[in-house]
Amino acid sequence: MKNTTGLFALPARVLHWLMAVMILAMLFIGIGMVSSVSERHAWLLRIHKPLGIAILLLAVVRLAVRLRHPPPPLPADLPTLQKLAARASHWLLYALMIAMPLVGWAMLSAGGYPVMLSDSLRLPAIFPTNATAFAILRHLHTWLAMLLFLTFLAHLGAALYHGLIRRDGVLASIAVHRRETPAPPQADVDAR
Repeated sequence: MKNTTGLFALPARVLHWLMAVMILAMLFIGIGMVSSVSERHAWLLRIHKPLGIAILLLAVVRLAVRLRHPPPPLPADLPTLQKLAARASHWLLYALMIAMPLVGWAMLSAGGYPVMLSDSLRLPAIFPTNATAFAILRHLHTWLAMLLFLTFLAHLGAALYHGLIRRDGVLASIAVHRRETPAPPQADVDAR
């Protein structure tokens, strides 16, 4: 199925912006967690876990939406290398949106820590308790977070390039509400 509308499907657009806010919040919460050893750390951790699981679930939904409703084609005059970079960065973002929460969940499981989504909702462990695995997964989670941040910045930079410099409709195709372009005025045939 080919997208000829020039727009992402509405569910894809809504999920894109919702997840952009969630991921940006998660990145700053993660930074706050590693730089804070006070009572704020526990509070941030209580937010971090359910937000990570929400991102995981929404990433799966978003991937299903993308497969069901393909994105609009990139501009025909876009260089091949930029088209490849766009596709690769999108698939990297999907992989990171799924891998980051899973690695975090496995890390906590390996450390013997519960993954609490609320005071009464606890997720099962997905990895056996193992101190070495915990240390490895903790480093992996950190490196993936840095890669996610860099990919997010590259994605933002590309969006601004398309929206402000090329003005080729790529940024507008993901806008949740797209302003309609007014029709050009028509000549009055009855004017004498």
